[in-house]
Amino acid sequence: MKVVIKIGGAALEDARTLKQCAEAIVAMRKGEHNVAIVHGGGSTVTKTLARLGKPSTFLGGLRVTDPETRDVALMVLAGLVNKRLVAAITVAGATAFGICGGDGSSFRARKKHTSAGDLGFVGEITTVDVSWLEAIWRAKAIPVISSLALGEDGEYYNVNADEMASACAVALQADALIFLTDVAGVKNRDGFVMSSLKLDAIPHLIFDSVVAGGMLPKLEACRGALRRGVSRVRILPAREVQVLASFYSSQLAPGTEVLA
Repeated sequence: MKVVIKIGGAALEDARTLKQCAEAIVAMRKGEHNVAIVHGGGSTVTKTLARLGKPSTFLGGLRVTDPETRDVALMVLAGLVNKRLVAAITVAGATAFGICGGDGSSFRARKKHTSAGDLGFVGEITTVDVSWLEAIWRAKAIPVISSLALGEDGEYYNVNADEMASACAVALQADALIFLTDVAGVKNRDGFVMSSLKLDAIPHLIFDSVVAGGMLPKLEACRGALRRGVSRVRILPAREVQVLASFYSSQLAPGTEVLA
């Protein structure tokens, strides 16, 4: 099986959670699954910007990225966060290769335009070349990809990690896309986590403001993956990551399965 796992939030910052995630990923890899990791790290970027005296602004759940913010994102995501995750997977017992989307021209992007306003150096994926990811798989290793891509103009673009994970899963023709998150799953208007969510229900949740902020691009990424051939998509709380190894062999209770 080919599985793409997106990691973000506290899973990247809390040492205990990061260790648990790395161990679960390695267990899945040892189960003969080909696993690719796409990671964010927005909270680490925000904290780094704050230390530099620079505020963070978001539109529609996406970070407004001026040139200085883009450079900080490149430093933090392709550097600190990526190498921290590579180290955790290595310690857990597997070989990991850390890259960003610009390496090997694996992920190319163009400037993202939205009705919410100008996002600056925020990109959307245009093409994915999976040859390097598959080469890493052939070496029995795990690719760890930071959410940055190279534009045709030679500039790096900050890409929402959920969107990049979706594009990665589609290009690899993955059997599953799993989002490890800080939240318990997608909640209904009564505040209860939905065990499953059909795509046609998402617009109603957005219209009723039941989902908003960072969940918006995540659900759009789920929609894109399912509509372009990925068989299974699940939003899974990182604190329940120990169930990852049984993803294909049993019915999972935690999180939300998104269905076509």
